Amino acid sequence: MSTGPETPMKSPLATGNTLAALTLELRDRACSNLLGTLSRRGFLEMTAIALAAGLGVGCTKSDRRPTSGPKAGEDDSMHTSRMPLAFLPHGGGPWPFIDHPSPGHREMYAEMSAYMRALHKLPPISPRAVLLISAHWEEAEPTVMTSASPPMLYDYGGFPPETYRVQWPAPGSPEVASEVVSLLQRSGLQAREDANRGFDHGVFVPLKLAYPTATVPTLQLSLKKGLDPREHIAIGRALAPLRDQGVFIVGSGMSYHNMRAFMQRMRAPQPDPLEDSVTFDAWLTETMALEASARETRLVEWERAPQARSAHPREEHLMPLHVLAGAAGDDPASIPYRDTILGARTSAVHFEASSA
Repeated sequence: MSTGPETPMKSPLATGNTLAALTLELRDRACSNLLGTLSRRGFLEMTAIALAAGLGVGCTKSDRRPTSGPKAGEDDSMHTSRMPLAFLPHGGGPWPFIDHPSPGHREMYAEMSAYMRALHKLPPISPRAVLLISAHWEEAEPTVMTSASPPMLYDYGGFPPETYRVQWPAPGSPEVASEVVSLLQRSGLQAREDANRGFDHGVFVPLKLAYPTATVPTLQLSLKKGLDPREHIAIGRALAPLRDQGVFIVGSGMSYHNMRAFMQRMRAPQPDPLEDSVTFDAWLTETMALEASARETRLVEWERAPQARSAHPREEHLMPLHVLAGAAGDDPASIPYRDTILGARTSAVHFEASSA
């Protein structure tokens, strides 16, 4: 454990945000000393968690950015009930559902767990549905889950038996799935349907904590193979109208995702977060503070960020953020959660319509 708490980050990004107010006191913590207390069994378990986090295997006519203010014909009540957007880090594998974790496991994930359990408070009204874009599903074209009762998809390996019995029986939403396909196609994008796809751990890990009763209709939308940042921003733009129709759009990935670095840090614990994760997180924080046009430009050119390819050797865990940035239009971003997970600085990003 560290010798004392670090100074909390009082970023202006974390103000004026409903959920951010609940998590403002979250502090940056280095988990490396914590990992150093693990037994050999604990090291192997944490290795499996890290490995599971990596499982999963130009612009279109929608280029015009949606605005965040009320459109002609909308009233103020529609604007104030516009759904926010949440890009969240989902951690490593089925981390909340291990009955007998190794020493230090629950402490490392304590703040992430608290953040996820409070996520249901972010929308101003109860969502009509949750549409989640997970880092763990890629298809040749954006593909939406259409099942009315999606099954579970245990897309990880090497964990205790109880993690393969986890259930989160939320209903699907064929109606919203049809709307997703229609919006994408009207924006000039190809779209497909999948009636058999189940909830992967990028879905059920955070949402089982956020919505434990599993009553909120939920569906997934895949990433598009090739992971082109412009294409994923365009996908988000096409989906923006869903925010005024009660749909809570969530992106599930990681702001830092370098498996080799995770493993090296666990083998040789250090008291501070990985340097490249701190550097990339600072760029991400700076980017999210920009106005929408500049923010989007930097996301398109994300590979130019310092330590970009060290933070994301493959960018599937970052692309859900691009989808949300496209759906955000001119809405400002905030950083409601920041922590050190598996030795790396990790952040969440929210977008909310301005109350002004």
